[in-house]
Amino acid sequence: MALPMTPPQMVFPKLAADPLWEEELDVLLLEDEDLDQPVHIIVWNDDVNSFDWVTHCFMDILGHTFEQADQLALIIHTKGKAIVKTGPKLELRPQCEALQDRGLSAEMDES
Repeated sequence: MALPMTPPQMVFPKLAADPLWEEELDVLLLEDEDLDQPVHIIVWNDDVNSFDWVTHCFMDILGHTFEQADQLALIIHTKGKAIVKTGPKLELRPQCEALQDRGLSAEMDES
């Protein structure tokens, strides 16, 4: 024999009523001026990547000519680091991440 079903609002009366509190959501918005802010991609020297690989990455990802990429690789080797590209943050962020994905020690500098 089946027991009669009780409506949920009778068993749990608070479920049928409005909540006793209100929730507020904080939303973080990126300002347009932050994305247009000029930044630099800096690449640091390491003992892992070859000159050929670094030059290839600069040409493929950053769009540098062979001469530009080769000179930057030499500067990084002798000075320890170099600014390899300057531009808006929105454009350079994916390029910096692509350099990192290929094993280069790259970072963005906002100063």
